[in-house]
Amino acid sequence: MNIKYGQLFPKEGNCLDERTITSACRLKIPEVVDQLVESSLCEECFAHINADPLPSRQRTVDLIERIRDILFPGYFRSQGIDQISLKYRLGLEVSSLYDALSTEITYSIRHECIRHHQSCQHCEEQGKQKSFDFIDSLVNLRKILSTDVRAAYEGDPAVTNYDEVIFCYPGILAITIYRIAHRLYQLGVPILPRMMTEYAHGITGIDIHPGAGIGESFFIDHGTGVVIGQTAIIGNRVKIYQGVTLGALSFKRTDSGELERSGKRHPTLEDEVTVYAGSTILGGDTVIGARSVVGGNVWLTHSIPPDTKVILNPPELVFKTKS
Repeated sequence: MNIKYGQLFPKEGNCLDERTITSACRLKIPEVVDQLVESSLCEECFAHINADPLPSRQRTVDLIERIRDILFPGYFRSQGIDQISLKYRLGLEVSSLYDALSTEITYSIRHECIRHHQSCQHCEEQGKQKSFDFIDSLVNLRKILSTDVRAAYEGDPAVTNYDEVIFCYPGILAITIYRIAHRLYQLGVPILPRMMTEYAHGITGIDIHPGAGIGESFFIDHGTGVVIGQTAIIGNRVKIYQGVTLGALSFKRTDSGELERSGKRHPTLEDEVTVYAGSTILGGDTVIGARSVVGGNVWLTHSIPPDTKVILNPPELVFKTKS
């Protein structure tokens, strides 16, 4: 439909009646709607019609907030807790989380079943079991997140206390959401973990795939522009700065031309590695040995042994004075 303004509203030399313009526009809306319906039913376009509900983005964000409130009690929505009310408040939060998480996991599993034309996978039963399995791991999540908070405090002289780390540091927010999503990923929950980490990506600028394996005491300083791929492995007490990419080399394809989605594509960082700002490390066979330091703006596609320092030669600076 390509209708010009003058065809709808012929110019007669006087100001157009606004009500006439509004009425003429509204008369054309049903035609646009008909075209939208037709395109939504086209196989070449993407739509989710005649299907069960997907996990909701807004409910997913709410799940993250609920879980953060449980992992860091007293910091966010549950402020004002004391020892007397702690068990009562946590009991309510965990019970409510179980129900909400069960629903979203069920939607995720059912969507995969239908998409792959699988026989009944007892989606609701799986949703409830996986929700409980996640809740059963909350204590371990708290323990490993406490090591991340301490790593941030001990690794940044600008921070004054642990509360500042929890409240203010985008790296801790991104790592918290990653660890939540990673646990769900380990439990085999489809789509929901990726929704969580992409939400974190959007609000922090830190992109961590939920499939990546990250050890304890992990610290991302500043954080904007960090990318950590699906099959990356990061050891304990690793520190990386803004703009670091742990990525893949060129993607392999199958004989039919489709992307090869299995195998290790992203690098490994062993314990106590530090990677400075702007560096890129690529490839599934690339291993950065323990205690090594990768300087800023380095490009690596091969392994380095433990206790190695990799830096660029200083660039030649040219100074010109105004004549």
